Amino acid sequence: MMTELEKYYNKFNEEKRLKSRHGQVEFITSMKYIHKYLPKREHGQVKILDVGAGTGRYSVALAEEGYDVTAVELVKYNLGILKKKNNSVKAYQGNALKLSRFPDKEFDLIILFGPMYHLYTKEDKVKALMEAKRVLKDEGTILVAYTMNEYSVLVYGFRENHIQECLENGKLDANYRVCPSPEDLYDYVRLEDIDSYNEAAEMERIQIISADGPSDYMRQVLNTMDEKTFQTFIDYHLTTCERPELVGAGSHTVDIIRKKKDGGIENESSRYAL
Repeated sequence: MMTELEKYYNKFNEEKRLKSRHGQVEFITSMKYIHKYLPKREHGQVKILDVGAGTGRYSVALAEEGYDVTAVELVKYNLGILKKKNNSVKAYQGNALKLSRFPDKEFDLIILFGPMYHLYTKEDKVKALMEAKRVLKDEGTILVAYTMNEYSVLVYGFRENHIQECLENGKLDANYRVCPSPEDLYDYVRLEDIDSYNEAAEMERIQIISADGPSDYMRQVLNTMDEKTFQTFIDYHLTTCERPELVGAGSHTVDIIRKKKDGGIENESSRYAL
């Protein structure tokens, strides 16, 4: 039987979203940091795993650059689109909670950009991190995307005028934290939540960025910009996306993490602890 999530993605055009101007901001930013943390060796010798690959926006782009890319996608419809785009991507149906087809320490870099949006418990989020950690090489890097609490409150709650309804039906608690259930399809987090997942999975942060900054709030403005102004906006965002006051304020945050080592590194998570 098809899940509600599969029904949603059978209708939702993720390809169109990522090619929109606000989607381009997210894609360009994410690709910048993917390239930053890829090992500096022959592309064909670098193994990338894209978990929750969708229709292959990242998988296909990286495969076309010559990287050895494996994709895992839950939704069969998305997987079909991905496979038609590029047959060099090794694509499988599966989910982030069970990567049993892959051996330990197999991949240099893991992209986990979709699954955390749709996992509703800390237990499942940590399990997804632990599975990614298991198949990650010791010196590898994981990029994890989250959808953020304040974006949901400001846009769905206030801008779309559902705030009183959400407070009354328990979808928001007294601290304006989103309290979703599986039928809502998306989960939303705050920075301290992300810190707690990393701690439970014994992962350490390298850095954390705002993948899209203010772009989701200003979609109509972006769409009316001339090309030169839009490119200036991209430059502005890439210049500011690591700033602590902006991380967590946009709709998507990307946490860049690695296996915790003895002695550790200077961990930026304390900067956001409440």
